[in-house]
Amino acid sequence: MNPLSRILTLTGIGLLASNALAQTGTSYKVLDTTQLMGSGGVDYVYADNDARRVYVPRGGNTFVFDLDNHQYIGTVTNIGGHGVAIDTKTHHGFSSAGKIGMFDTETMQKIKDIDVSGRPDGILLEPLTDRVYIFSHQSPSITVLDPKDGTVLGSVDVGGAMEQAQSDGQGKLYVTVEDENKIAVVDVKTLKVITKYELGDKGDGPAGLGLDVKNHILFAMCHSQNCVVVNADDGKVLTTLPIGNGTDGGGFNPNTMEAFSSQGNGTLTIIKENSPTSFAVEQTVQTKQGCKTSSLDTKNNRIVLICTERAPQAASTTPIQATNAPPGQRRGGGGRGGPGNLDVLWVGR
Repeated sequence: MNPLSRILTLTGIGLLASNALAQTGTSYKVLDTTQLMGSGGVDYVYADNDARRVYVPRGGNTFVFDLDNHQYIGTVTNIGGHGVAIDTKTHHGFSSAGKIGMFDTETMQKIKDIDVSGRPDGILLEPLTDRVYIFSHQSPSITVLDPKDGTVLGSVDVGGAMEQAQSDGQGKLYVTVEDENKIAVVDVKTLKVITKYELGDKGDGPAGLGLDVKNHILFAMCHSQNCVVVNADDGKVLTTLPIGNGTDGGGFNPNTMEAFSSQGNGTLTIIKENSPTSFAVEQTVQTKQGCKTSSLDTKNNRIVLICTERAPQAASTTPIQATNAPPGQRRGGGGRGGPGNLDVLWVGR
């Protein structure tokens, strides 16, 4: 090949690559932000991919948004807490708090409170058993509910402070044990602890958790600013990768073969699984300060994050209606624990 032909060929390849990048939009970014005035702190966000809704407990209420158009739908009043789990078969929702709040997802009305022991934090609907699992920071580590009527079916004393969990849908539940630097493996049929995986020196304070079900890979997002990648079958640490500061949530998208970790320092780390033995940090997305938890929109391959911030003072003394706000809620000042904006961020390509 003569030099000119080589140059033209390389130029053509470069143009094709540029066109491919332009068409796929490989970089993640914040596509939209929905703001809603309110008060109180936030913890977890939950994307209900079946009913196409997003649930955000804040203070003593739970706010509901449309997963597709990002608009505010309504509020489940007198039910707040940390996180939400939804059972689409019964149309029942559950919010983890000192008393578990049970509500009807169609009417968005509270059904009842359920007394449980421990300090409930994370929550998950386990698909194989179709039961609600509540994760606590003290014994009993896990409480299991029947979503039909909220009956307590049993508990598992794992030990340690439970954070985020993932199910493989085949009988195993994986949950990060934050104060032990481990991942606990639980048999959901027998409600027994199978084992605990050590995360090593770099796995301090695991919080968020992602699971590649197909390839049996766990992604533990740790406060040591590392993602520890673990073989889900034997607990072998495959590698560690850097993430941002203040992680409290994570996940895995099988459509894109990417794990993600949301961090309180205003970053979202995207990790690419190139193969079951090859992993790399693909991108660090700038989000907003305090957006430390996240959930996945599996239809649109988007990541939903939440945080609160002091609302900007209005230029006049007349309050300004917040974007997508329900009647009676106004924009004003306030800190993260008091009145201020709830920000729901929608991140995608």
